[in-house]
Amino acid sequence: MSLRKAYLLIFIILLVDQVSKIYIKTNFVLGEEVNVFSWFKILFIENEGMAWGTEIPGAYGKLFLTLFRLVAVSAIGYWLWDSVKKHSSNFLIVAIALIFAGAFGNIIDSVFYGIVFDDSHGHLATLFSDKPYGTVFHGKVVDMLYFPIFEGNWPGWFPVIGGGHFKFFNAIFNIADMAISTGVGILIVFNKKAFGKPVETKPFEKTGEEANHFG
Repeated sequence: MSLRKAYLLIFIILLVDQVSKIYIKTNFVLGEEVNVFSWFKILFIENEGMAWGTEIPGAYGKLFLTLFRLVAVSAIGYWLWDSVKKHSSNFLIVAIALIFAGAFGNIIDSVFYGIVFDDSHGHLATLFSDKPYGTVFHGKVVDMLYFPIFEGNWPGWFPVIGGGHFKFFNAIFNIADMAISTGVGILIVFNKKAFGKPVETKPFEKTGEEANHFG
């Protein structure tokens, strides 16, 4: 796969990701949900940390996390460029492009959303608000895709969690997260194809008859 095609894939994912987030942010109040199906909901939440809402405590925790993301996405970008340069497997290039697009999409939220949106508590947020809810590098990631496929209670004989309530799948995520998960999934499922040696094209060799003809 060429670098141009990889860039196109990244652009499409970023476009869909940001359009969906801006739509949710400006049309949903924080915590509002819409039932699409019994197993799929649109539920607007904001994630201040990493996956599963994990946060780094302290006054500079959010800033450190955002800067770490910037370094990580730069490294992934170099990995993509190097893989294309080395004519690596399309499986690997597509996977890296998906991971890069997802990571970059969430970085946009973390870096800019705090200075372009006001808060969503009890009212719809305004894009390019005069009263933004945060500062640069302190934005919150917008999540909205929720798939509570089934839920129930653990059997009472289960250690520790016996009798407790569970729900699968209880994570709420976005398009960028889906891209990252898909990219990682490709690397795991198609590991041998992704990391196999690139096919080397041998130079054209003349046959004896051709050599005599041109000789």
